[in-house]
Amino acid sequence: MKKISNVIKKDWGILFLIFVGFALGVYFYPSLPNRIPMNWNSNGQINGYGSKFFGAFGLALINLGVYLLFIVLPYIDPKRKNYEAFQSTYQYLKYLLIIFFLGIEAYSLLIATGTIANTPDFTQIMVSLLFILLGNVMGRFKFNYFVVIKTPWTLADEKVWRKTHRMAGPIWVIGGIVNIVLTVIGVTFNGIAFIIILAVMVVVPIVYSYIIYHKIVDAN
Repeated sequence: MKKISNVIKKDWGILFLIFVGFALGVYFYPSLPNRIPMNWNSNGQINGYGSKFFGAFGLALINLGVYLLFIVLPYIDPKRKNYEAFQSTYQYLKYLLIIFFLGIEAYSLLIATGTIANTPDFTQIMVSLLFILLGNVMGRFKFNYFVVIKTPWTLADEKVWRKTHRMAGPIWVIGGIVNIVLTVIGVTFNGIAFIIILAVMVVVPIVYSYIIYHKIVDAN
């Protein structure tokens, strides 16, 4: 495993994005109201608010916490050696989540200051793109105890892990695309469509991992 200091040096782009998040908070803080939109329901409508301080810096702090967690995980995972085999994909995942939270932070700050109006479609599309981009690399993740799909059966057998992730990737991509299409054409059904899509994306891989595990166990 590489030294943590060497990993951090390589992550200068990610650290810059985290810095941008804090810089946005500093820039917008004087013009922020006391209540900041911080949560959106399945329709993309605001249903939760935070304090002025948390609204300005909360997501930037979350981004920093997520990054630190990504740094630590390869060193505490019993399967730490496998991280070398999907290092580029792991780096991709770090960038993906950091950019996602930064986008949500910028969006909430622009809404809070009245620069833009809340557009429910934005959060739906952002989440859908996250599903698509994650699903696109799902099959590249190697066996580990922390990242992506973790069920008792994927964690019990490396072959089950591999088959489950290869199967789940296309489902996540299709789910994200379907949700974007439904969002664009205005089919929300009060969030029911999104909940169904999310349920399929979560439940199908779980059931599949259970079935494949028992097929492998029974065969042996």
